[in-house]
Amino acid sequence: MEELDIATITKRSIRGVLALVSRTFLIQLVAFVTNFLLTIFLSPATFGVYFVVSAAINFLGYFSDIGLAAALIQKKEEITREDLKTTFTIQQIMVVTVVVIALVISNWVGSFYKLNSDGVILFQALAISFFLSSLKTIPSIILERKLFFQKLVIPQIVETIVFSVIAVTLAIKGYGIASFTYAVLARGITGLITMYIVAPWKIGIGFSRQTAKKLLSFGVPFQLNSVLALFKDDLLIVYLGKVLPIAQVGYIGFAQKWAFTPLRLIMDNVIRITFPSFSRLQKERDVLAKAIEKAVFASSMFIFPSIVGLVTLAPYFINVIPKYEKWEPAILSLAFFGINAAFSSISTPLTNALNAIGQIRKTLYLMIFWTIATWVLTPIAIFLLGFNGVAIASAVISLSVVAVILIMRRYVKFNPFIAGYPFLSAVIMGIFILLISPFLGANLMGLFIIIFLAIVIYFLTMLIFAKQEITSNLGLLIKNFKT
Repeated sequence: MEELDIATITKRSIRGVLALVSRTFLIQLVAFVTNFLLTIFLSPATFGVYFVVSAAINFLGYFSDIGLAAALIQKKEEITREDLKTTFTIQQIMVVTVVVIALVISNWVGSFYKLNSDGVILFQALAISFFLSSLKTIPSIILERKLFFQKLVIPQIVETIVFSVIAVTLAIKGYGIASFTYAVLARGITGLITMYIVAPWKIGIGFSRQTAKKLLSFGVPFQLNSVLALFKDDLLIVYLGKVLPIAQVGYIGFAQKWAFTPLRLIMDNVIRITFPSFSRLQKERDVLAKAIEKAVFASSMFIFPSIVGLVTLAPYFINVIPKYEKWEPAILSLAFFGINAAFSSISTPLTNALNAIGQIRKTLYLMIFWTIATWVLTPIAIFLLGFNGVAIASAVISLSVVAVILIMRRYVKFNPFIAGYPFLSAVIMGIFILLISPFLGANLMGLFIIIFLAIVIYFLTMLIFAKQEITSNLGLLIKNFKT
């Protein structure tokens, strides 16, 4: 594995941003259309079944990894064939064990959630798909370590298109839950084949005790973060599926999915790029500070206005889109999940940076706090406020972004107020939307006009407040892309 200098890291990271954003825009566009069509042709109860069953598989999936992949990406020294074989062997032993357990308990899961046979088969299909996904880990590690992000997104594009075409086609034909079953299996198979075409790796089985010990010193705390995230998020959904009517779980899933769509579009790319990039820069703290500022600025610049636009226009879209009025009860949850997503656009790059510089225990302590707060506040909020309490509790907990900023500044002296310009511009844009929507929001054409005008106002405001930062970032992008 080659070692990279700062110039190469910068060039590959920036080209990776361009590659990932451009290609991921296509993925999110397809996912957006897919989600839109599925919410038309599938009932809230069907959507709720998929939401709960997916969370159950994710719950089992957290026990199939002990952070070895992240440890290899974060490792300061170059990685060896022995590192890869040890990681692959340990991971597959754990994955196969988890998949077998999932298949054995599938009928029990069906009884627990009162699923019909289609729901049980979906659970089994997700377990098999999870195994197929695990086989892509080592090729992904190699590409991320080399910062070849433009190749990483190709299997994801194939998976998304295959899943979307099959799921929507079958949903239109009335297959219901089975639409998801066929789609997830096809996605797993095509994604695996594509990954090994893009990044061939000769599968090897082996184990080095010394290698495993060294990787686990970072991997175990990293995975504990993931396990806690499991209890905080996915296990909470499993709990909701038991204490709330399945239709209300569908409303929560609808609101959360749409509110987090801007986060997934931008933040998934930021995380994918910044963790390996920050890891390569962990010895250069001044350069790292600038990189963190640019990551926070870029993510908030696009996420803040997207969330504000989504929340303020959602009531109008629900009224004008045929068959969409059934989602009106989810509007309040959408707003509070939007607050969570906005603050996450700041906290996520920072916790990512803490992991990259080896401060994995600090993020572990933060995750412990978030997990306890979620499980204490959410049941209380549900009791007092109904299903909307889930989103309200998440918004309150997200205010802890202040603590993340203070912790990160102990190690890297970055400017946390860099996100202030996008925030102020998004607020101005939101006020404009609220003022004009009652006059133009009665039909789709009027809504598209509002969106266009809002985008113009937002970027004009950003040019007034942050012209120097925008110009600097564009210059850096153009320079490195040409290089």
